[in-house]
Amino acid sequence: MRRITLWLLSTVAVLVLLFSYRTSTNSPETPAAASAPLDTAGTSDSSSSGSSSGGAKTYTGSVAQTRWGPVQVSISVSGGKVTEVTVPVYPTDNHRDQEINQYALPILRQEALAAQSADIDAVSGATVTSDGYKQSLQAALDAAHIS
Repeated sequence: MRRITLWLLSTVAVLVLLFSYRTSTNSPETPAAASAPLDTAGTSDSSSSGSSSGGAKTYTGSVAQTRWGPVQVSISVSGGKVTEVTVPVYPTDNHRDQEINQYALPILRQEALAAQSADIDAVSGATVTSDGYKQSLQAALDAAHIS
């Protein structure tokens, strides 16, 4: 009888612990984002012509709301070509977001500069951020009248 009672209590304890375990600290209802400083060229609204500094104009795409938080891309254009891509807004709510974006954003930047368009591949493991990045990048390219 003692063994059955002990087995039953330990089974209940394990089940309670199992169902109370939370797998993520990031809640999709309350995403957070951080703003990284932009280059000194400044930014502009995606509907304006952009600001200029030293011959390069900067265009900022609209904020793309993703499952893990907002993503916004800013581009610098000189001579009709994209010369720089920055991401002033991206998810940084928890350590995992920071880890993913530290890896993915430089890859997305290189692909955007090489392609000179938003037709770039998503980064494996950062699909949601990649989709938001491409959406905001396309808005910035549209504002710059680059196809």
